[in-house]
Amino acid sequence: MNWNDWRVYVFIGLALVLLFLIARFIGITVGGRKRTTTRFVARVAIFGALSAVLYVVPIFQIHLPFLPPFLAIHFDEVPVFIASFAYGPWAGIGALAIKTLIKLPMTSTLAVGELADFVFSAAFILPAAIIYKKRRNLKGVAIGFTVSFFVQLIVSLLLNIYAILPFYMFVMGFSYDALLAMCQAANPAVKELGWTYGIYFVVPLNVIKNAIVLAVTFLIYRYTHKLLRFETKN
Repeated sequence: MNWNDWRVYVFIGLALVLLFLIARFIGITVGGRKRTTTRFVARVAIFGALSAVLYVVPIFQIHLPFLPPFLAIHFDEVPVFIASFAYGPWAGIGALAIKTLIKLPMTSTLAVGELADFVFSAAFILPAAIIYKKRRNLKGVAIGFTVSFFVQLIVSLLLNIYAILPFYMFVMGFSYDALLAMCQAANPAVKELGWTYGIYFVVPLNVIKNAIVLAVTFLIYRYTHKLLRFETKN
């Protein structure tokens, strides 16, 4: 294991321990509504930390052969989805924020990748969380998942083409030709860093990732939602 991998594990371990100790200390020393708020923050922190682990640890990332090396499938949205369904949309936003803050010290993209992931994940999770909050049944889950799937797909496609990719080149200093060559090495059909990039890379990546994340989220939440709701009431 190289230094970077070792540093990732140490940082995540320390973050988890620190979050637990802070939440535990505050939870013991306060009461009433403030205690309830503290419990909410502690839950969000735990799910955010789990999301960070799935985001940064290499073994939880999948690189597909038909995509350039800077694109990978992550499963960090699964804990955030579960937090959103169990505790509401604000819990999801909080977990996303914690995940992003944990990842920032290890950024290799000057925070461009982290910003993009935050926006894409928010577009993916919030619609389903809002719909499920109003309709807490299987139909609500189905509608929420369907809406979230397509909202995230549209947001990721448009922002990648018109905002994230140009901003990435501007901040990181990569030339257009260098990035295009990297993409064409994965798929010669990509002619420019625009719609062909989006159609051949962004859409397939997000279709596969969204489908896996939603399936895993459904299976986990199906068997844990009663436990999470019982824990919320106590």
